[in-house]
Amino acid sequence: MAKTINTASGSEDLRPERSFEDPKDRYYNRELSWLLFNQRILDEARDRQNLLFERLKFLSITASNLDEFFMVRVASLKDMIHADYKGRDIAGMTAEEQFSAVQEKTHAMVEQQYSTYRRSLLRDLRSEGLSIVSEFSELTKDEFDFLDRYFEDNVYPVLTPMAFDSSRPFPLILNKSLNIAALLRRKDLKGDKKEGEKKEGSKKKQGSELEFAMVQVPKVLKRVVELPERISEKGEVQRVAILLEDLIEYNIDKLFSNYDVINSAPFRIMRNADFDLDEDEIDDLLEEISKQLKKRRRGDVIRLEISDRADKSLIKILKKELWIEDEDIYHIDGPLDLTFLMSVYSLSGFDRLKDRPYAPREIPELMNEDDIFTNIRKGDIFLHHPYESFDPVVRFVKEAAADEQVLAIKQTLYRVSSTSPIIAALETAAANGKQVTVLVELKARFDEENNILWAKRLEKAGCHVIYGLRGLKTHSKITLVVRREDDGIRRYVHLGTGNYNDSTAKLYTDCGIMTIDPMIGEDATAVFNMLSGYSEPAHWNELILAPIWLRKWLIKRIKRETDFALSGREASITAKMNSLCDKEVIDALYEASKAGVRIELIVRGICCLRAGVPGLSDNISVHSIVGRYLEHARIMRFENGGDPLYFMGSADWMPRNLDRRVEIVFPLLTEESRRKADHILSVQLSDNLKAHILMPDGSYEKADLRGKRKLCAQEIFMAEAAEREKDFKKEKSSAGKRTFTPMEAEG
Repeated sequence: MAKTINTASGSEDLRPERSFEDPKDRYYNRELSWLLFNQRILDEARDRQNLLFERLKFLSITASNLDEFFMVRVASLKDMIHADYKGRDIAGMTAEEQFSAVQEKTHAMVEQQYSTYRRSLLRDLRSEGLSIVSEFSELTKDEFDFLDRYFEDNVYPVLTPMAFDSSRPFPLILNKSLNIAALLRRKDLKGDKKEGEKKEGSKKKQGSELEFAMVQVPKVLKRVVELPERISEKGEVQRVAILLEDLIEYNIDKLFSNYDVINSAPFRIMRNADFDLDEDEIDDLLEEISKQLKKRRRGDVIRLEISDRADKSLIKILKKELWIEDEDIYHIDGPLDLTFLMSVYSLSGFDRLKDRPYAPREIPELMNEDDIFTNIRKGDIFLHHPYESFDPVVRFVKEAAADEQVLAIKQTLYRVSSTSPIIAALETAAANGKQVTVLVELKARFDEENNILWAKRLEKAGCHVIYGLRGLKTHSKITLVVRREDDGIRRYVHLGTGNYNDSTAKLYTDCGIMTIDPMIGEDATAVFNMLSGYSEPAHWNELILAPIWLRKWLIKRIKRETDFALSGREASITAKMNSLCDKEVIDALYEASKAGVRIELIVRGICCLRAGVPGLSDNISVHSIVGRYLEHARIMRFENGGDPLYFMGSADWMPRNLDRRVEIVFPLLTEESRRKADHILSVQLSDNLKAHILMPDGSYEKADLRGKRKLCAQEIFMAEAAEREKDFKKEKSSAGKRTFTPMEAEG
């Protein structure tokens, strides 16, 4: 019999024990779990409780997510199938089984995406004064005239039609580019066309006369073309827009003047964007990645999206030339590439249909005249973005670059913005004679090209640039500033859960600390010595690093909670992360649950753990928050027998983070930092508006709100940050106006 303690009721569960030997009963497939995450985003697009333009944004995000999913994850599955790989995943599925299940789920998801767009969003947009027109029959004569001029003046000169015949090879189709394919027939064919169509076998004859051509929809032009406003009989203003590809397709005969256009249809492809590097055989990592980026443009096609108006002959040509199967073809009833909805979202005049703008707030600890170093010496500073500004992190590097007492700046960069102020500050630091060491991770997927440019620029400025460790991605977020002060050398450290990217810091939720703790400073120095050379210290003080010992540490912490529970002491685990799919970690959580450890997880995306399954995970709950901001912070709380421990870091609970990346997990050492981390976890667990709860069957459901107060964690954090800033300013203002008593004045 299974003796499982249920913390909810305090009773023992004596049901017959299940073995859970079948992996499908213990774990959920990673790819299918990711699709469930994207479904949760799609559900936000379908939720009429959200403002209309926010729903457009969510639908756009689902499309962007699917693109990357296919280019990396689906491409990887296809590679395994082609290599006849017979291994099974954590849930016991082969590559073929995973690929088949993914295709089935994705086709259904795409149907739902476009049903949401056609049947809900388009109609609601029209009712709010914006019509996105796809049928030219809906246009007035004035609008036709406007589009004719617009096409001739702005579009036609940019277009490049490309033919495919015996003398011209099939064009190279760029990954994710939007194109229009056409079937053509020369106008000067001999014989009477109508007569030929009546003859037996004329279809076959005509098929041989058809030629293929295409034109790429230029990215340099706006995809959403606004027309002059309409004024209704009631005097109401209706804004009208048309998509660039519809305008080009309507005028496509002008590109092929000697041909009749028999059929045309927009299409786009996804290519395999993943690449493997044998770093043991590489002499110059930067040069090799540059070569691989060029190969990516010609990667195998793994997905074809094409308008459902496309003729079968057109599809047949594309299928043959692109080397794809029917299962890889998605017939779309609507505009391809729904990411254009972000352009619609950016249209002015619809603020009432968007979330109210929110400006990240100042941090009270820094709202004074002191420099950043003086403020950090007062005590650890806890940062919570985007509710609080990312500016202090930028300021940390900027002030270090200009400060005469600063001797060295060392930093890891994984993803940075295209106009990064941090890069500029590091260049300034080098120009000012500081010792500047920067690890730029060239293997950050889809940021490789950007990071190559930054690496070259930093080297040119005189910085010592490291490209990362062989065989590992450096995903940790750490900055070390070494400063000479009156009492000796002092090390200032910033540690965070998110990238040093001032742009995404406004969109992603992340946490960090600034500290002068000497033990953390000593460890930070060891980290950079390890990254720049081959020096690994004999011991570490506070930081926990992957791949060195983070895995062992995490398993040990979970097992320690298990031991506490078995001995009757307080035991619980609360953790927030992006993904959970490591088998060893999941098994340890299952054992802790059986021992009575209460485990509350906040997992934004992939979760291969099955929650709330009797006899396996009775005491585990999993929440996933999908809201205005992308949840990105990693926070851990271990009850530790009544003396709670708190940690944050850059690592998710995934094999790649624990085994194949340089990651840093750091403790929160001050009472104030612990209190703030605990508050974040508590508020997110109380969220009943944007949180989805993982069910035992693997589905996600939102909370039942009947009779309950509605709580949205992200809204609460925004309000609290604004209130803290307001209260501090008010207190500061009151202090400045205070009148002193005679006794105080004398004192």
